[in-house]
Amino acid sequence: MLLRTSLTSPFGRKIRMASLRLGMADRIQVVSADTTDPTDEIRKDNPLGKVPLLILDNGQRIYDSRVILEYLDHVAGGGVLIPLDWTDKLETLVFQSLGDGVMDACVLVSYEERYRPQEIRSAKWLDHQTGKIRRGLDHLTRKHPDPARFDVGVISIACMLGYLDWRKQLDWRSEFPALIPWLDAFDAAAPEFAATARDASPA
Repeated sequence: MLLRTSLTSPFGRKIRMASLRLGMADRIQVVSADTTDPTDEIRKDNPLGKVPLLILDNGQRIYDSRVILEYLDHVAGGGVLIPLDWTDKLETLVFQSLGDGVMDACVLVSYEERYRPQEIRSAKWLDHQTGKIRRGLDHLTRKHPDPARFDVGVISIACMLGYLDWRKQLDWRSEFPALIPWLDAFDAAAPEFAATARDASPA
């Protein structure tokens, strides 16, 4: 299989972490994709032009990260990344949506600041997106999954916090310090997190 992603994408990181946990890393070749390059094949493989994208051995294209994770869980026999019990599954999927939603807002803030000239940046737009980030983090200080688990919800939240540590859309560690021990506990329980960190990845 072929995984097209950026090694800095938090969504792609979820897939790389899962492939390590499931023992599939040696079956998946990771190839860089540049979503800002109009000539990159990612726009042909995924009409949305987004990463990550998984190309199966039969040529089928699968996107986005949530679908890819469900596919990998299915290949692994099910119930590894996504619980089989409906109550547990629902809670896990909601945490995944929260983590992914905050990551989406983080990406939009990052793009606004990196690609739009200062004179035409929208403070209202940035406030709107950072509001989503703060509300998501505040919710997680009051209700969060067990960091000892390794499922799609926990992975999404960990990758989201890791992305905030790198791009620094806001200083979550000072604003929401209660989440620091949560991420530390997950990092200690899941070696896949450190193994897929930006500075641990090949250039």
